[in-house]
Order: sequence, then structure tokens, then C-alpha cells
Amino acid sequence: MQSLTGKNILLGITGGIAAYKTPDLVRKLKAKGANVRAVLTASASQFVSPLSLQAVSGLPVSQELLDPAAEAAMGHIELAKWADKILVAPASANFIARLTAGMADDLLSTLCLASSAEIILAPAMNQQMYRAGVTQQNIEKLQQRGIQLLGPAEGEQACGDLGPGRMLEPQELADALEQGCLPALFTGKRIMITAGPTREALDPVRYLSNHSSGKMGYALAHAAARMGAKVLLVSGPVNLPSPPGCERIMTDSALDMHQAVMQRVGEMDVFIGCAAVADYRPQQQAGQKIKKSQDKLTLTLVKNPDIVAEVASLANKPFTVGFAAETQDVAHYAKDKLARKKLDMIAANDVSKQNIGFNSEQNALSVYWPSGEALLPVSDKLTLAAQLLTLIEKQYKE
Repeated sequence: MQSLTGKNILLGITGGIAAYKTPDLVRKLKAKGANVRAVLTASASQFVSPLSLQAVSGLPVSQELLDPAAEAAMGHIELAKWADKILVAPASANFIARLTAGMADDLLSTLCLASSAEIILAPAMNQQMYRAGVTQQNIEKLQQRGIQLLGPAEGEQACGDLGPGRMLEPQELADALEQGCLPALFTGKRIMITAGPTREALDPVRYLSNHSSGKMGYALAHAAARMGAKVLLVSGPVNLPSPPGCERIMTDSALDMHQAVMQRVGEMDVFIGCAAVADYRPQQQAGQKIKKSQDKLTLTLVKNPDIVAEVASLANKPFTVGFAAETQDVAHYAKDKLARKKLDMIAANDVSKQNIGFNSEQNALSVYWPSGEALLPVSDKLTLAAQLLTLIEKQYKE
């Protein structure tokens, strides 16, 4: 069954050259079973006609906040209640700034304030406008409020510049909305997820760490919350906004993360150890910066606690899922870790491959459990997270 079937999608269109793609976007959304109504800002109507949007959507197109024909029934409020999702595509820098400020000076911005629907933005603007500090600050504030961004993509722009700022293609946006309609498989369940690297201090200046960006763990937290779970995200030091609908605890070292996990894991139904926790830490941390005075420096390292193994050994343990980032013999090492640590499931990825794994927007997973296995092919991390969580839920029930 199409996950967008019967969903009411309010498509907000702001002023930008990418607006010419929106009739095709309407068609793509309708092909997935959605009902689509378009709302144009004044500048958007310079790039795409209301008539073309009405022809492909089969529903009226709205433009004016104060429309005498609609206001008898408080039309803008009714439209706000009608929407299951609000997709603003293209979302201009101007609209993003006004939404951040909470303005309601036209129909689209008013609808965003008056609706309880999920708001999704597809940014589209010149690369320098996108990179501008104030635009990035606005985007970060909106993400902290739970507003999702799709894109932008990078490439050649209408002005001739190259860089980030292109609106995602209509098919990509339609697919992303469909993937965002996740089944509520974890309603009433509590899930703890660890994410990101740890930092093991050598002195007040230096530390040992790894290349983990935290993106996979954060995608899992985001998807789990959308699937109805009460999510506690225990994160190492990363530069990512907290996923909407999640409680987040920030940690630094492996010992910090271990303490945060063990304090709360007894409340959980599922534990997913996605963090790249350092196996070792310096035996001693220098109180002052270590000076470069010798040709060689010898460090003594001691083992850190094995968080996922410790969780799996609890008498009343949650369903425990581990991760294995490998560079060779992925299946062999993952299955060994599954058995040795008494895990319920393990997800393994080959971080030696380019364009997936650490710091990438994409990944691929080989998933193993005592009675079976599954291959999740290369896809964006949010899609992959939803697929993995679906496997987890099935095994958790069994």
C-alpha cells in the first residue's frame, strides 16, 4: 500500500526559479496517492501559474490571506486543519527567514503557524545565500523546532554559480515524503540509541577519537521517534541538531557515555549501540599540554567499558542491537561479535568503501541475528534507519 495514499499535502510555493518544477511535483505526489493543494506566495506566481497547478492537482489553488470568497468560512484556518503535511518547495531564503521569525504576513506563513501538521522545507536559492551565516542560523533554529529540511542539492544553478542551493528534483521530494510516512511500529516503546564518536583526552588540548559523524545514529533516533517510540539519544560530540521528538544527552568520553547509558537503560525496551565508542583510553591524562620535547612519545592505553556487551549481559536486558564498522571480512567479524557479546541483532557496514559509512549521507548494512540475516542496500541513512528499525521490531516481537 502506498504510504501517501489519502494523505493531504499542502504544497507551499515561494518565489524562485525552481517553482517551474512544481506542477511535476504535484503529479509525482498524486501518483503516490496523495491529495495536493497548492498555495502560492505573490512572488511565486511570477514563476508558475495558478491555472497549471489547479489543472494537475484537481483542487483549488490559494494565494491570498484575505480572500473574501474564502473568509466567510475562515478559509485559511480550514486549510491549515486540512493538511497532514506542509511541504514548502521551493523554500526561498526570504521565506525561511520569515518562518524563523514567526511572521504571518501572507497566506503561506500564516498556514505554517496555524497548522499542527509536519512542516518540511525544500530550500532553493543561490549558493552564497544558502551559505550565508544568517541563513544557516535560521535553518538550525527551524530544525531545532522539528522542521525537516530536504536538500538542497549541489550543482549548477540558474545564475551560473556552482554549489549547494538547488532544489531536489520532484521525484526525490515525493520519494522522501513517502519515506517519511513511517508506520507507528514502536508506539509505547522506549528506545535508547547511542551515536557519534567518543573523545579520550591525552591532555587539555589533545584527544584520541575516530571518524564517526553520528549521522547514522541520529537517523535512527529520528526514524524511531517518527515510528512512535519514546527515544533517548545518548550522543558523543557531534555537530548535529537534536532529532525532533527525542530526548538527548550529550557525552564526551567512553566513560561519560557508559555512565549515561547505565543510568537509564533499565527503563528501555530496545537498546541500539550505534556509537563508535573508543576501545581504549590513555591510562593517565596529563594536567598540562604535553610539550614536544622528545622524538618519541609512549602512551599506555587501558580498555574502556564495552557498553553494548554490558547492556546485553543485564539480567533484565532490553532487546540489544550492536553495530560493527569493519574494513574486511564483514560477515565473519559481525557474526563473531553477535555471538560473543550475546546480542539480539547486529548491523555491520564496510567503512573501507567510498561514499558510504563514516561522514557520508548514505550507507549500506548487513544485518544478522541468531536465526537469520538481511542485506539493506545503499540508500540515504534515514531510509536505511527505517528499514533497520522494521527488522528490529519484527525480531523484538518474536
